[in-house]
Amino acid sequence: MSAAKKSSRRKPLAVKRLPVTFASDNRRVITRFFDPGSKGRMQNIVERIARLEDEEVARLLDEVFQRFRTRHSNIVSVLEQNFRNAAALLGDAGDVDLNRRLLLGSYFTMEYSIESAALFNPSIVPHLNQHDLPDGAVRFIMSLRATGEGHVSSIVFRTGIIYSDQRIQVDPLSRHTSPISVLPDKQFDKELFARKLREIRVPQEAADLVMSRLPRMFTMTELEQVMISVCDRELDPACAADASEGIRWLAKSNYQLKLPADAEASELVIFPQTINESRGMEDLRLVRFVHDDGAVTYFGTCTAYDGFRTLPEMIETSDFQTIGVHTLNGAKALNKGLALFPRKIDGNYVMCSRIDGENLYIMRSDNVHFWETADLLQTPKQPWEFVQIGNCGSPLETSEGWILLTHGVGPMRTYCIGAMLLDRDDPQRIIGALDEPLIVPTEKERDGYVPNVAYTCGAMIHSDQLYIPFATSDTTTRFGMVSVERLLDRLTS
Repeated sequence: MSAAKKSSRRKPLAVKRLPVTFASDNRRVITRFFDPGSKGRMQNIVERIARLEDEEVARLLDEVFQRFRTRHSNIVSVLEQNFRNAAALLGDAGDVDLNRRLLLGSYFTMEYSIESAALFNPSIVPHLNQHDLPDGAVRFIMSLRATGEGHVSSIVFRTGIIYSDQRIQVDPLSRHTSPISVLPDKQFDKELFARKLREIRVPQEAADLVMSRLPRMFTMTELEQVMISVCDRELDPACAADASEGIRWLAKSNYQLKLPADAEASELVIFPQTINESRGMEDLRLVRFVHDDGAVTYFGTCTAYDGFRTLPEMIETSDFQTIGVHTLNGAKALNKGLALFPRKIDGNYVMCSRIDGENLYIMRSDNVHFWETADLLQTPKQPWEFVQIGNCGSPLETSEGWILLTHGVGPMRTYCIGAMLLDRDDPQRIIGALDEPLIVPTEKERDGYVPNVAYTCGAMIHSDQLYIPFATSDTTTRFGMVSVERLLDRLTS
């Protein structure tokens, strides 16, 4: 009997489902600027409030504070900021006293329940803080995709501990989300910026002229000053308009988030900030990346969606206090599901991707933000993945090779989780792959926001156990666990 026939008759490797689940919490809300629909309607609101007596303004504002102060720790600054946002759109809101500014701000503010529709597609890595833990325990941080009204997705986080006896403790979740400062990148690298301008086809003459006037590292203010000088005085109007649109789009697509120093990672919400992200930020694949010098950066690849197109992005942070959000560029920075390996291989960054929507690829680059080449790794082989095969997060290194969790789509658009083993030095070489999925949605897991789906964006190895947080039908997230030794034995036999 052939080895293939023997393997096809083996029982699927059993994954133990653990008694830990994450479900969406519609009490978790953030504040957003509310535009009632037109400048005329905004101006009408301003005029109506202008006609109120001071006592009425104070009474209405007090009602707002009583109802919303406990829901938002920074309610005063939120109202002040949204007043300024409205004033900027109107051009001038007039001379307004503090109480009226705050009351006006409340009319241009709305709450958004970030998890009201679904909470799913988790990714897990060791936390940066491993202090004060019992022997054999590890603290983790998990990202999840949260979806609210209008199917707009954002990225949220949970933290917890895995103990030596395989118990999982999830940290209590704060009712509040922390206020986040959103800024363009503090400084831009001229060489990288110029390379990205070529990538998005900004008129070369204009791009070269602007870049030539900037230092090696420049700020948004410096960029704006040069843009005004060059585009207004040295370029014809048509070229200037085209160039300024592209250059400003690129600058605003790369930005930083800043949390208060005392904020917990679980209070962080990465909500869409740019036009590219306007319909959501999807499926963060988080990885703890160790550089050649031992320094650690947390990278996360995700997908920006504007309602028509997808755009790969990457977040990066060393402390979960300051977080950069950047575009991924290059001819092969395409589609969804890019997952970065946790270290360089042979001097290059390496990604696993599904650039054509159907097959798995390996990509290599000398720059983590640019990806120009891709080599085919695997096409769908098994019936449960005949529609497509993709990765389920960053590969995990073992002595035998890289464990790559995969997802396959089969009959009735059922998503299952599989696994393969890649060579440590040459991840283009597949050592072995499961012929049956590791995780198939059970009968109880099949119903939900998107039926018949088991999916993860990243797992973690601890004490010879592979912990796999996975979403079921885009509704509930739970944990599975399987022995690394048994998985490797199956993958290498």
